[in-house]
Order: sequence, then structure tokens, then C-alpha cells
Amino acid sequence: MAIPPAVVRAARAGWRWQWEQLMGGLGPADSAGHYRRPASPFATLPPLPDNAAETASHVLIVGRSCPWAHRAWLVWTLRQLHESIALLVVEPDPEAGRWQFSTPFLGCTTLQELYRRSGAEASQRATVPVLVERSSGRVVLGESARLIELLNQWPAAAEAPDLAPVALSAAIQGWRELLQNAVNDGVYRCGFARNQAAYNQAESELFEALHQADAALAASPWLCGDTLTLADVQLFPTLIRLELVYAPLFGVSRQPLWQLPGLWGWRQRFYALSGVAGTCCDQAWRHDYFGALFPLHPSGIVPAAAPLATLVQAPLPR
Repeated sequence: MAIPPAVVRAARAGWRWQWEQLMGGLGPADSAGHYRRPASPFATLPPLPDNAAETASHVLIVGRSCPWAHRAWLVWTLRQLHESIALLVVEPDPEAGRWQFSTPFLGCTTLQELYRRSGAEASQRATVPVLVERSSGRVVLGESARLIELLNQWPAAAEAPDLAPVALSAAIQGWRELLQNAVNDGVYRCGFARNQAAYNQAESELFEALHQADAALAASPWLCGDTLTLADVQLFPTLIRLELVYAPLFGVSRQPLWQLPGLWGWRQRFYALSGVAGTCCDQAWRHDYFGALFPLHPSGIVPAAAPLATLVQAPLPR
């Protein structure tokens, strides 16, 4: 039996209202419908702690599916900081919308408890990544862009790379500012846009930035020339999730990455760096994104996809 048009219109209006309410909790937006990421608590870059070099003096808390945590995990890995900073992975609790510890950590069962104990306001979300001083249980820093800068200053082995050499400061800063808004946050601005105009603007800025990066990488192995830097670290978590999560879920599929050969080769080089593959948890990414972002994917069905290693290591199509 055909559904009367009036019923369809009423259902569409009702679903739209519910969707807007749910999206308000998932990703706040301004009056024009542009997604606006909430500010992170514990966002001020502190001086290097006096006990930074001590064994297991600090703990880096990350979530497998979070791209912001992934960038901190990458710096921790590339700079071989495992002796002074322990790595702790929290698990998502989609029903409660929070991160939880598999076993209690410093007396806390959820990340929110740890944040509150360190002075965060009740209205502030507890997010990853976060760096914690083990002895005091105090949150040192919880903003990913500043955290990767601190981890790059952390005492490390002589062979550990400096990801922010002074001679490249201007170039690194330029790329990081572009990537943070247009790419890292850009995919979310597409997925969480409230209307077509907001989506169109975010999507256009995303691919314009990707084309800039592709042009740069056609001439050099890394964004700032011959040296791997924080700019590359900042780009990788977004691009490694592009085909598996962001393109199908956030609607950023205008141009497949293989049509940007500079970026395609760059991603293969980065993935091949020692330890990087171990930070890439494609099954967790897809389960958490497709399973948890109900307003964007109400069915919760996780679509099939090729294994990450197969995707990343494939040669460019001819």
C-alpha cells in the first residue's frame, strides 16, 4: 500500500527535528549551520615537567578510533617515548557517550572522573588524548595540537627524530594551521554540517587543502621538504581514515585519494615508518564511527571494506 504524501512529509519533518536535537549533542554548530568543535579543557601548553625523563613518570591516554589521540600516539611512537611515558588505551562507551578504563586507573573508572578530579568543570567533555602525571594523577595537558608539541620536546633517545626543527618553524606552522581547520576538522565540518551551504564550504576547503598538499608532495617526500615533521603527523590520522570512514560516512568522496598521487605515495611512506602500522586500528575505527554516530548512520551497520594494509600498500591504479 502506498504511503500518503502527508504521512511522508510529517515523517520527514519529525525526523529532521530529532536529527537536529541529536546533532546538537554530537557536534554543536553556529547559526549558519557550520560545525564548531568545542574547546578542549587543559589546553595550555605547560613547561616540560621536571620529572619528564623519569621512567614511567607520565601516562598518555588515547582511544583507538580518535584521530586527535592518534596524532599524539604517533609522536609517542616515532620519538620512542615508551620508557618515560606509558601508553593507556581507553574504550568507548557509546551508550553513555564517554571513554572508560578497562580496569580502574588511579581510582577512576571513566575518563570523566579523572578530568573532574583534576578540576574540569562538569559541563566540559572528557576527551582524548590526555597526558597525566602518574604520581599525582594530575592532568598535564589535554589538547592534541599542544600535546604533540610537548611530546616533541620530551627527553628522548639520541636517534629519535626532532619533528619541529627550528629552521622549518614557519613552514611547519603554516601547514599545521591549514590542516587543522581545512582537513583535520574539515572532514567533521562536512559530516556535521547542518545544511547544504555549510557542507559545500567545508568540502571545498577540504579538497583545496588536499590539492595544496598533493602539489607540495609531488616535489618532496614530506610536507616541509626532506624532513618528517609535526605537519606530516597532523595530516596522517585524517588521510589514513579517508576511504574507510570519512568518505562513506561524512560525504567527502568527490575525489579518491589515488587521483592525488603525491598524497598517495606520502601516505605509503608514512605508514611504512617503524611502529606506525601498530597505531592504526581500522576495525576499531569503523566499528566506533559507524556504530556510534547514530545521527549520521542510524542503522549502526558497519559496511564491509578492504583491510587497511591492502588499501595503503596498493600501487596507484593505471
